[in-house]
Amino acid sequence: MPAPVSHLAVARRDDAAKGIALMLAAWAAFSLVDTTVKWLSVAGLPALQLAFMRFASHLVLSTGPMLGRDHSGWTAPRSQAWPMLARGALLLTATTCNFFALRHLDLAVVAAITFASPVVVCLLSVPLLGERVGRWRWGAIAVGFVGVLIVVRPWGAAFHPAMLLSCVVPVALALFSILTRRLAGVAAPRTMQLYAGVVGAVALAPFAALVWVPPASPTEWILLLAIGGFAWFGHGLFGAAHGYAPASALMPFSYSFLIFMALTGYLVFGDVPDAGTLVGACVIAGSGLLIWWRETR
Repeated sequence: MPAPVSHLAVARRDDAAKGIALMLAAWAAFSLVDTTVKWLSVAGLPALQLAFMRFASHLVLSTGPMLGRDHSGWTAPRSQAWPMLARGALLLTATTCNFFALRHLDLAVVAAITFASPVVVCLLSVPLLGERVGRWRWGAIAVGFVGVLIVVRPWGAAFHPAMLLSCVVPVALALFSILTRRLAGVAAPRTMQLYAGVVGAVALAPFAALVWVPPASPTEWILLLAIGGFAWFGHGLFGAAHGYAPASALMPFSYSFLIFMALTGYLVFGDVPDAGTLVGACVIAGSGLLIWWRETR
């Protein structure tokens, strides 16, 4: 006779399911950001203009709640201002390099390279956070970089110089993640979001003005404004997901981004990932999951 299931266990299971659903929706939103950027890049809009609009729209949406009466959750010690500015600069670097690369690379290739970020985080956690990494995780780090080489293939005709820009993205995102870890519990998430938006919008504004190309149609205007909206919505879903389930339960589902990017790449651009990209993506995902498994133990 099976043991009775408690109401608490059912509630936890339901919360975990909600968290997973929100996590999947978040990565779907992030895939829409890259798909929209690639579409507008092919249409002739400069990467710096697209990156500026991503941060400007995000900033407007992030500052909206500040107009209300409840200003709780916006506080942060002054001593954390520089780390938050540095965090914003890292997100700016990752976003700009990613947007430049998207014009020339398939979405699946960009996604595969980006997901080397957990491997880089594990590597940098040793000198920057003083964490200990055992032989299993060192092996996973090595395997992860082999996966990146399989995707990039610097020795073959499939190599494109834009892949070098794309390889900057996981390093910048890894440093961004480490800074976020340090700021967690010290600075409010909404404050960190605000700083990131301000840094990106202010830094990119003069460059965007120099290269600005007016969108040719109402559709392009809508998509240009939607870039920041998709990003802001995705970050909101991402944060909400962690309110229902722990990061250790949600992390494996982040690799759904690879599926979403391959799917939108095929539906919108007709791109089909080649064998090298698929194999490399599986190797990178496998190494990231191995690191996650060891950390959960």
